[in-house]
This record gives sequence, C-alpha cells and structure tokens, in this order.
Amino acid sequence: MADINIKQPSFWSRRLILGSTVAGAVVFFIVGIIFWGGFNTAMEATNTLDFCIGCHEMEDNVYQEYTPTIHYSNRTGVRAECSDCHVPDPWIHKMVRKIKASREVFYWLTGKIDTKEKFDEHRLSLAKNVWNDMKSTDSRECRNCHNLESMNPEFQKPRARKQHLSAFETGQTCIDCHKGIAHTNVRHMLTDEELEELEAPNPKYVREIPEMYKEGLVRVKEKEAQEAAKAKEEKLAQKAAVQAQIDKAVAKALAAAGGSTSAAKPSDSAASGGSAQSFNVDWSKAGNNDITLFYPGTASIEWILGRNHGGKRAFSKGDRCLECHEEEIADIGQLIVSGESEKELEPNLIPGKRGSIDVNIQATHDAENLYLKFSWPDTEHAPAPFVEGGKMDPENAMKLAFMISTDEVEYADRAGCWGTCHADANTMPFAPEQEVLLGSDLASRLDFKSGVTKYLKETRTKLELKGRRGKALGGWDKLKDEADINASLDGKQYMDLVRYNSGSKSVEDGYILDERHMSGGQGGDAVATLEAGTWTVEIKRSLKSDKAGDVTIEPGKVYNFGFAIHDDYSSARYHHVSFGYKLALDNDEVAVNAIKQ
Repeated sequence: MADINIKQPSFWSRRLILGSTVAGAVVFFIVGIIFWGGFNTAMEATNTLDFCIGCHEMEDNVYQEYTPTIHYSNRTGVRAECSDCHVPDPWIHKMVRKIKASREVFYWLTGKIDTKEKFDEHRLSLAKNVWNDMKSTDSRECRNCHNLESMNPEFQKPRARKQHLSAFETGQTCIDCHKGIAHTNVRHMLTDEELEELEAPNPKYVREIPEMYKEGLVRVKEKEAQEAAKAKEEKLAQKAAVQAQIDKAVAKALAAAGGSTSAAKPSDSAASGGSAQSFNVDWSKAGNNDITLFYPGTASIEWILGRNHGGKRAFSKGDRCLECHEEEIADIGQLIVSGESEKELEPNLIPGKRGSIDVNIQATHDAENLYLKFSWPDTEHAPAPFVEGGKMDPENAMKLAFMISTDEVEYADRAGCWGTCHADANTMPFAPEQEVLLGSDLASRLDFKSGVTKYLKETRTKLELKGRRGKALGGWDKLKDEADINASLDGKQYMDLVRYNSGSKSVEDGYILDERHMSGGQGGDAVATLEAGTWTVEIKRSLKSDKAGDVTIEPGKVYNFGFAIHDDYSSARYHHVSFGYKLALDNDEVAVNAIKQ
C-alpha cells in the first residue's frame, strides 16, 4: 500500500470549540478587548462631571444647587461628583442604572425639563425616584464613602450620635434623614403617607453596634462630663466675684448711712409679701445647677410632633429633648433668634435679642416649704420693632414662671412644660382671630380676652398635627366636655404654674389644663433683686397643698419641671424657655435637687 502523506494543520489553523481556529479566536479576543475597552471608556466618560452638566438642563439647575454644598467643596478637598451618588459601582447595577437613565434622556429629547420652570414642575417626581432607589439599596452609594460602622461618635454632635445609634438599632438608612444635601430639598412636598413609608425603619438594615462605636460613646461622655465640671467651676468663680462686688457695694452703703440697714435695700429690688428682703434659708446647703434657657421662636408641641422635626420619631417613643439637644441649647437659641435657622421658626426678628440665658438654679427645702433661687445676667434693652415703644410688656421688665407636674401629663416626662405650648396660641402662627374666638360656642367656657392661652392635650379630643388641606395646627376648638376636664383635674393631669411679675411685685399661683388659670393655687412668696447686672429671684412654696391644680411634693418621688423667663419687657411667646428637667427632694440624680436644710 502506498504511503499517504497527511499534512498537519498549522498552529493558527487548529480548530477549537465551535469550530473556530486559533487565529480566529485571537482576532476575536483582540477585537473584544478593543470593543470592551472602548465600551468601558465610553461608559466612564458618561460618569464625569463635565458630561453630566453637558446640557443646560443640568448645568443651570441641579449643578447650581450642588456647587455651594459640602459635597462640592470642603475642608478635606474630597469631592463627590454626580456619578458617586447616582451611579452604582457594581457592574450589573451600573448597567441597570444606565438603562434607566434613558428616561432622563427622553425627557431631554422631548423638552420636558428644558427650562427651570419645567424642571421644578417635575422635581418631586425625579427626587422620589432617587430616594426610592437609595432606600431599596440601603443607601449603597452613600456608603461607598460614609461607612456607618466606621463613624467616630467623639466627633459628632449629641443629636447626630443619637440618630446614628438609632439607625444601628432600628434599621434606618442614610436617605431617611439626609435628603436635600446636594440639591433643593422637596421633602416637604411628600404626603404624610409617602413620608412615613419612605422613612420607616427597615428591619433588614439593622446592624450590630460596633465595639469601636460603643467605646467612642464612653470616651466622649467622659470628656463632656469633664468639660461640664470645668465650666461649672468657672461659673461659680464668676458668681463669687459678682457676689463680692455686691457685698462690697452693700458694705459701702451701710458705712455711708452709719450702719442703717435701710440703706442696704437696693433701689432695683422688688419683693412681695411685706418688707422681707430674703427668706431665712442657708443657700450654701442647697442643690446647685446651671441650666441654659433658649429662645424657641414659634416651636410648639405640634411642631415637635410634626414632619419638620427630625427628632419626631425619637420623641414619640419616649426620648427626652435633652438626650439630643443638651450640648447645643445655646446654639439652637441663637439660630432661631437671628433667623438663621433652616427651620424658619422666627418670622418676627428682634435685633439684638439674645438667643439664650444661662441660669443658676438652687433648690432646698425644710419640713414645710420648697425654696427655689434663680440667678441670671440682665441684658441690654433690645426694642421689638413690631411694638410701639419697643416694649411688649412695659409694666414688667421681667417675669419668671415655672411648672411642675407628675407623669400623668403626657409628654411632660420628656418635654417638661413644652406640652402646654400650641401652634394656635396667642401670637403663634395659627392663632385664630379674636372675632372667631368671641363668636365661637366656647367663648362661654374659655377666657379669650388674651386669645388662646396655654392648654394641655388631655383636654382636647384631637390635636391637628399635619395641617392637611390647609387645616390650622392645634386644637383650641376641640374642647372636651366639662365632665372629662374635671376628671383630668381630679386625676392630676395638669401642670402646676407659679409666676413672679417684677412690675407688680406679685406671685401668681395657678395651673394649666383646659386653659391657663392664673389663680386658685396655694399662693407663695418671692423676693427679687437686680444687683450688679444680675437678677435674683427667690421663691417659697409650700410642699403640700389641697388646692385644685397644685402638685404636692413628696419625698421619694420625682416630678417634671420646666421654667421660662420673660426678660427685657417681653410677653407671650417671646420668652426664653428650658427643656424638661426633673425635680425631687434629696435626690442627687435629678437636675433640680432640693436638699434639706
């Protein structure tokens, strides 16, 4: 048989899977690399800031809103561009987003958003798309830069610490709180139902609190405690210096009068209850604390429970206001009184009005009486431009009021007397006109001479919190019947109110329930002086009382306490207020500890 010479195919001609040759495979591989490189380059080109603002719809609208924000320019120089927030890193999710982007391209082609007016018309719809995407991915793009587990609470404000701790425990995600951080915020345009659904915690996002975070919380609390102790020492030293000046002035006056005690009576003193200038109390034995009051503007209990208060959820579940705001009280007051607060809580600015007042409060008691002593610096007169003469209450340069209640009053345990302040009270945003009040069926039951006064939720069938369809916030016209209100009075669902007026040198003792009752209580005595630029008010009040609206203070019990100061001839809501504190007898765990003489 003849030999058959079979020629072997070259390496490049060898057949591979599906019949392709090595040469063909190499060609396809090279072409694939070139194609993929070109495709990927094109994709990355569409992720640049220049590309994103290549049309005037983006450049003239969202870009202009973005450049003033911290995501564009900040102290570290790290910029988050459009794609960092709007384009996922994982390839599959990136492709899905690019396909979805065709919707925006369609809007551009059809001129649906080619003017600012048209863009604003569709802004909420566009924002909701982004918010829903971020909610569904646990704010994935935010977490590319901001890792919740890596946060250090030592560099956060108390409010932020509280919110981030809640995020760990309840399953909140970044976009729940951080809307409108790079563009105009249209959160307010959501319905209440949409807002509740969008910002509700998701159990799938619950995280274990890292040990690093817990350790940071311990360190920052220790640091703040040390700073508070140091600040208190400095204030005590300052107070001692002021007292030394007062003593020196009194001694000088006594010497000039040949030792007559009548010369020691200060010209600016205002006392009630006869000629007594002080109670027989050793204040060195009293409990002592410094509490900062702040200017609240139009903030009301409805606002606290409403959609514009970031702490609404925490407050509703029982957290005290102080848990978030204790370290920023003065800052809050300054932002509101100056009109710089983004919450827009003061429409009537008073130039020069201070945002906060540091008050030293001392508390003591004997077998029969509670004694409270308030001291704070006076202020220069800042005329109210919307009042003739600049003084809202010309008769009273100062008024001081405090309230005491048990936990039977809802919200008192976390907000103190704030639960009595409503959005429809006199001088508040939803205060009804006097004609409406006097013409209502309630005019025979409530005293409307000064408009709607403070009242408690317990006396109303409903409080309007959402303001849907233009409804006024509050519940002045939802008064329960007389039997229900009497039941609340019998059940101690009221706030005991004591107020000192510097002009009339009088103490009013009443309570707040269906309205503000300025009489009927046990009464009390007060001594007030203005010396060396410092107001001092001492108040004596019986521990026990059988009068309607009075709270009897007993050993072993803790009471809710809040107070306010109308300084500089102010009235109505233009005062400074405290958050809710606790008062008790001989209890060093509360802020207002009345130590026995």
